[in-house]
Amino acid sequence: MADGLLRVVAVDGILIPDPRRRLPGRGAWLHLAPECLDRAERRSAFPRALRVPGPLDTAPVRAHIGTVRDNGARETPGSSTPGSKVDPS
Repeated sequence: MADGLLRVVAVDGILIPDPRRRLPGRGAWLHLAPECLDRAERRSAFPRALRVPGPLDTAPVRAHIGTVRDNGARETPGSSTPGSKVDPS
């Protein structure tokens, strides 16, 4: 279900990316696309989904999405790692 999605949590008014899906607390899920983050911000989806008052600072999530997209890497558990030692024969 969550392949291609990033889990985010709210910590002290800041939206924090949780690519390992291990941080405590209520989480929300987001596609790894800046357009999805923009839409969620416009709709005030994060405070509602995470049940926190007021707006959240989304800069850490925006930076994480930019980094992941620039590297072309998947940030989900079980993603393949380059240089894996699998015998192709």
